[in-house]
Amino acid sequence: MTPMVDLVADLGEGFGAYTMGDDEALLELLTSANVACGFHAGDPRIMDATVRTCVEKQVAVGAHPSFPDLAGFGRRAMDLTPEEVRTDVLYQIGALQAFAVTHGTRVQHVAPHGRLGNLVAVRADYARAVVDAVAALGESLIILAQDGELADAARARGLRVGIVGIADRAYRDDGTLVPRSEPGAVIHDADEVARRTLRMVTEGVIRSVDGKDVPVSCDTVLLHGDSPGAIALAGRIREQLLAAGVGITSLDKVLSGKGA
Repeated sequence: MTPMVDLVADLGEGFGAYTMGDDEALLELLTSANVACGFHAGDPRIMDATVRTCVEKQVAVGAHPSFPDLAGFGRRAMDLTPEEVRTDVLYQIGALQAFAVTHGTRVQHVAPHGRLGNLVAVRADYARAVVDAVAALGESLIILAQDGELADAARARGLRVGIVGIADRAYRDDGTLVPRSEPGAVIHDADEVARRTLRMVTEGVIRSVDGKDVPVSCDTVLLHGDSPGAIALAGRIREQLLAAGVGITSLDKVLSGKGA
C-alpha cells in the first residue's frame, strides 16, 4: 500500500502589527493548518485572514489552542485547573469555528499548542479536559497529538486521533519531546531533519537522543516556517516524500485510509 501523510504547520501566530513566520510560503506546501486562536498568538483580524487564505489554497483548518499566555507564547507552565483547561480550549475552538463558518469551511482538527501540548501527553487530567471540550463540539473533530495521555483519552471517547511527527525536535526514549530548555532539543541540520522525516513516514521510527529507534505512528508531519531556512527545508521535505512515493493528502484522508 502507498504510504500517505498529511503536512501541517502552525499559522496565524502574529499579533496586531507583529508577524511570525512566512504563512504565505508555507500554505503552498501544506494540506492542513494549525491556526492560533488568540491565547498564545493570533487576533480576530489574523484569524479571519488565515482561515480565508486556507480556504483559497484548499488547506484544511485546525484549531491550535493554548494556555492564556500571550507574553510567553504559550510556552510557560501555568497552574490551571482541568476545568479551566476545558473551558479555555472550548472558547478557542469556538472562536475559530466562527471564522470557519464565515468562510464556508469547518474546523477539521484540534492540536494543543506549546506547553499545553506537552502536558496533555503526560497529564491524564489535562488530557481528559481537552477531550471533553472537543467531544462536546462533535465527533467529527480529529485530535492531533503525540502518542500519550491525550491520544489515549481521545481514542477511549471514540474520537479519531492523528499522530504528529516533529522531525526537527529531539525525542526521548519514551517518545516524548526533549524540552526546548535543554541543549539539543531542536535539530538544525537540514540533512538530518530530512532523513528523520522520511524514516518516520516510511518506517514508523525516529532516532532518540540516546540512539534508540523509537516507534512513531506518523499521520502528519509538522513543518515550521519561523526560523532561517525553514521554508526551504519544508519544501525539501515535501519533495523528498513525493520522490519516495509517499502520497501527500489531508489528515482526514490519511486516517480514512488506515480505517480510522
